[in-house]
Amino acid sequence: MTQESTDLRETVRRRYAAAATQVTEGGSACCGETDACFGAAHYQDGERDELPVEAVAASLGCGNPTAVADLREGDRVLDLGSGGGIDVLLSARRVGPTGKAYGLDMTDEMLALALANQRTAGVTNAEFLKGTIEAVPLPAGTIDVVISNCVINLSTDKRAVFAEAFRVLRPGGRLGVSDVVADDALTPADRAERGDHVGCVAGALSFAEYREGLRAAGFTDVSVTPAHSVADGMHSAVVRAVKPR
Repeated sequence: MTQESTDLRETVRRRYAAAATQVTEGGSACCGETDACFGAAHYQDGERDELPVEAVAASLGCGNPTAVADLREGDRVLDLGSGGGIDVLLSARRVGPTGKAYGLDMTDEMLALALANQRTAGVTNAEFLKGTIEAVPLPAGTIDVVISNCVINLSTDKRAVFAEAFRVLRPGGRLGVSDVVADDALTPADRAERGDHVGCVAGALSFAEYREGLRAAGFTDVSVTPAHSVADGMHSAVVRAVKPR
């Protein structure tokens, strides 16, 4: 990892550690300096009502991956960059007692908040792991569904993220992600003009780059579908893909 990548990761870690602390102290979190992430607005009232207020307050996503991931009873789900745990807790309830939901995050403060939210919610079929999304601490072929919510754009090594998602999925497993994606015409410099890296904009892939990256990792049935605009030429998008059987 280059020094620039290391510095960016540390900037992201500090930003989300501060967000977790804000929520723990009774405030709410937001995603960097931009409007790229709208958090709890993407969840239905019924979903928000069944979760601790701290889990909802800590939501920093740009979508609701649990609504597009086609979760089924008994599935084992992994949330890349699980933050305060909102998507893990929702997933755990959807997959039922025979399934399990894992949350992976690199920030101690977010992990502590997620564990507190899990206790408050009384969810027993969830587990939170410390680590990076570029090096998932789970065995190969053990996950049915990988989800993520406005996090992959923050990684400085997205090919490693896609490779790890592919590795941990069982054959036939699915990827269902919400992320910020750029129009193909926008250069990296154009993206940086629209928002910073920690604000979920500067590090975003283009539509073509996202599709190519997932296919290079081995995924099939790849689709990247815009959902709503977050900046000029930048979109919250629903990303789906399948690991071949």
